[in-house]
Amino acid sequence: MSLLEIIAFIVSVLGVWLTTARSLWNYPFSLLSVALYAVIFYQVRLYADMGLQAIFAGTLLYGLWQWRRGRGAGGEVLVTRVRPIEVLASVAIGSAAAVALGSLLESHTDASLPWADSALLAASLVGSVWAARRNLESWWIWIVVDMLYVALYLFKHLYLTALLYAAFVVLAVLGLRRWQSALERQAAMSPITAPSLAA
Repeated sequence: MSLLEIIAFIVSVLGVWLTTARSLWNYPFSLLSVALYAVIFYQVRLYADMGLQAIFAGTLLYGLWQWRRGRGAGGEVLVTRVRPIEVLASVAIGSAAAVALGSLLESHTDASLPWADSALLAASLVGSVWAARRNLESWWIWIVVDMLYVALYLFKHLYLTALLYAAFVVLAVLGLRRWQSALERQAAMSPITAPSLAA
């Protein structure tokens, strides 16, 4: 456990907690978090996870744009639902990305766990895009993915990071409940227009 991992742990928890609260302040913390974890994952040869941090940075910037324009009259960030066609597209693109990256890492790098790393990267990418679009269902992805990351990081002896992802599971459950309540409030205030809020 390094000082860098401790700092990344604290910053990451703050970023996710602010996300559950639908606060735009999650973005500075989350961007710092991905920068710190890019360095950590490089050090332990989890190259897909390292690359994922760059993708996360891109989706965070996209999310900041989406969240700023997807607010209600009172300034609160509006929650949306993912559409069935988006689910199908996400599964197809995510699966293709996992296979392509897993093959690349296995054949051209000394990656420690190329297939597990790549599959989790692909699922995380889907979760990030859905969260950027303020989709309630993003929290279901994070609950599953974060539980799998706990096992991965325990295997790699990144114990504090494993603890972080265990905390992420708890925060994802909290986020799901908070966003579900927010969506119900939106529907109660505008029952006709609430289902069509997807950006």
